[in-house]
Amino acid sequence: MDPAAEERFLDQLLDDLENDKLVLPTLPEVALKVRDTLEDDNSSLMDVAKVITSDAALSARMIQVANSPLLRSSRTLDTVEAAVARMGSNMIRNLVTSMVMEQMFQATSDVTDKRLRKIWEHSTEVAAIAHALASQFSNLQPEQAMLGGLIHDIGALPILTRAEEHPDLLENEAALDRIINNVHTTIGAEILKKWCFPQELIAVAEEHEDLQRQSKNGPDYVDIVMVANLQSLIDTKHRHTEKDWSNIPAFKQLGLQPDINIVDIEEVSDSIDATRNILN
Repeated sequence: MDPAAEERFLDQLLDDLENDKLVLPTLPEVALKVRDTLEDDNSSLMDVAKVITSDAALSARMIQVANSPLLRSSRTLDTVEAAVARMGSNMIRNLVTSMVMEQMFQATSDVTDKRLRKIWEHSTEVAAIAHALASQFSNLQPEQAMLGGLIHDIGALPILTRAEEHPDLLENEAALDRIINNVHTTIGAEILKKWCFPQELIAVAEEHEDLQRQSKNGPDYVDIVMVANLQSLIDTKHRHTEKDWSNIPAFKQLGLQPDINIVDIEEVSDSIDATRNILN
């Protein structure tokens, strides 16, 4: 794809986004039902459990989480009802959304399938690190930070879907990378607005690439995901590894030295492994 064609693709993408013509992904139905049930004043956690049990795979994973080191409980549970009783509403909402997120990373071609798998693997790694960072270095909700890690690059999905209509673009990795880098944050924010996500997570999708961003009231979810994203890039050739991390405010907000690989900290490493096992 020549530069002019690349520019036309990008302009059309943004124009369609602005005019609501860009097809954005939708949350899986079970996640929407769980959220609606949690927000219904006439519903109980047992009603939420009934929604979850309608999905066998989700049920098994929620029980797995309830018995995992993440919840630090010595008593083993074997029912969804017991699992949701162990968790609060916010944790259930964030975990269910996280558990079903992988369903959205589906492709109709081998090229995009490879790309989506790579994005999902990266997102789960960032999510696992973000969960550990929130637990160890902030008062923020770890499960919300984990969800933030999973959705931080969600804006790449519609770009790849649209690119399937342009074989010449799919074959040009550099051009596709440039387009994703340019607009995935803008598109990601629009997706999360459509999903009625909280503003703090919309900000994650929109601002995690702004390495000079200054949060106002202590560390927030953007700081958490930004540092998690950078930590996941250690020992890679990503463009962010060429920058001076000592000048990135997010590290200071979390009280972390930018030259420390948190995966090497034993307690943090154990938490990352536990979260990674759940997401994969």
